[in-house]
Amino acid sequence: MYKIDAHNHPDFHGMNYDRQIENMDKLGIAKTWLLSWETPDDEYAPETVYCMSLPVTERGPNPFSLCWEYKQKAPDRFILGYGPDPRDSRCIQKMKSAIKTYNVQVCGEIKLRMMYDNPDAIELFRFCGENGLPVTLHFDNAGAQKTGREFPRRSWWYGGDIDTLERVLKLCPETNFLGHAPGFWCHISNDDLGYATPYPDGPVIPGGKIEKLLEKYPNLYCDCSAGSCLRAFKRDPEYTKKLIEAHPTRFVYARDYFDNKLSEFIDGLGLPSDVLEKFYHENAERLVPEIAQVNIK
Repeated sequence: MYKIDAHNHPDFHGMNYDRQIENMDKLGIAKTWLLSWETPDDEYAPETVYCMSLPVTERGPNPFSLCWEYKQKAPDRFILGYGPDPRDSRCIQKMKSAIKTYNVQVCGEIKLRMMYDNPDAIELFRFCGENGLPVTLHFDNAGAQKTGREFPRRSWWYGGDIDTLERVLKLCPETNFLGHAPGFWCHISNDDLGYATPYPDGPVIPGGKIEKLLEKYPNLYCDCSAGSCLRAFKRDPEYTKKLIEAHPTRFVYARDYFDNKLSEFIDGLGLPSDVLEKFYHENAERLVPEIAQVNIK
């Protein structure tokens, strides 16, 4: 069974182009969504620079130019993502250029210290929906990401909270969104632990907000990348299996890293083969169909 990694970055965590291709081949990953992360210099923790590309630029830790370099070397292995800052007055024009010039097919990663239901962000997200691009949103709750110091930030929050996500889903019904990161995955359980800690432990209480949003909004998908997802899944494997089986078209295999731990966990759940096919590649293929070029609206 081949896989599509729906969330990764170039020159990330010690990887370079050759190492990333080798890693994909070793783990049976046919394609990777290669996402930019462009954010102002004061909006990410300085100590995280060690796992980013060098030089870190004014456009952020993972500029789109690096994604394009990878794509040029292996056009059949990478699907391009680009996430312009909606606070930039040229945001929509940049997105148009990215689609027209580089055939960008994903908007992301959006990881910014702004409320994602900001009118400028909503305008970008609606534009992406009109042009068939899914949007990957990173959420971190302020109370769970306190730094314990005054400078450079008291906390590293992004996006707002789960209620912000619901407003976005409601305001942009034609746009598909992928929820991602601790501020999203903490809501696998029907509790408020994720507002105080990024990785809550303990059994899942059914009826969490992820479950409720999946039932209510057909434009929500779950980006299953990074430790935030795997830790959430491991809280209650039986519940995780039931949740995926209840919404088999809405969970998307992704890594945001380069190990195989998510696959090892998922393969041990005993999911039906058709559900695994959806998880590993069919859902990503439906979100980003294989097309020659996006036609801008």
